[in-house]
Amino acid sequence: MLMIKYRPFPCPPPPSPTSIRSSRLHIRIRSLPPSLVIEETSPVSDTDIETDSQSVSRRLILLRHAKSSWDDRSLRDHDRPLSKSGELDAAEVSQKLQQLDWIPQLILSSDALLTKETLRIMQQQVPDFLDSEVHFISSFYSIAAMDGQTADHLQQAICNYSRDGILTVMCMGHNRGWEEAASMFSGAFIELKTCNAALLEAPGKSWEEAFASAGLGGWKFQGMVKPSDSPKC
Repeated sequence: MLMIKYRPFPCPPPPSPTSIRSSRLHIRIRSLPPSLVIEETSPVSDTDIETDSQSVSRRLILLRHAKSSWDDRSLRDHDRPLSKSGELDAAEVSQKLQQLDWIPQLILSSDALLTKETLRIMQQQVPDFLDSEVHFISSFYSIAAMDGQTADHLQQAICNYSRDGILTVMCMGHNRGWEEAASMFSGAFIELKTCNAALLEAPGKSWEEAFASAGLGGWKFQGMVKPSDSPKC
């Protein structure tokens, strides 16, 4: 069942010990050697996921929207649609996520037209995406333009909307915030071009515990999913 709810994301709560604050924590972002860059990962089956009493694997997909159309330059960026190549890229990436068995149970997305259309194409191409619970969060659009705030904002949103039984979450948004958050979570520089998806994983009995135990730099970078003809921007 497709559940789409429109509601503003609540104001962030006061800082807590488990909250990621890039202004207070300093992390050393290391470059990922070219030999370790993974464009696709091997499929992960249910039997590959840890299910002991202590923790399970929590999987996070950070997906940047597909390429936009500039046919109508009078449109605001928030209202800009996908280009034809962007639609093709979204369809291809959705198929690759399905092949890797990284279909999200929960999707948190910016409410910009670019992300909405990216998700619509993915749902049309891979019906399994229609089973995901979906929330459009208006603050995802603005937070991506603010230095050092996206990772903390995503953590709070995921913990607010998810449940312990949800093991795979996809957050859809924009640069520069999305690649900054991917780099901060993993501890390696991750570049997210349009319609690129960073796959991250950390253990935890809950999403709160996964974020608290992994902290900044502790999420394992499992690979990058991107279109075959990856865009230059």
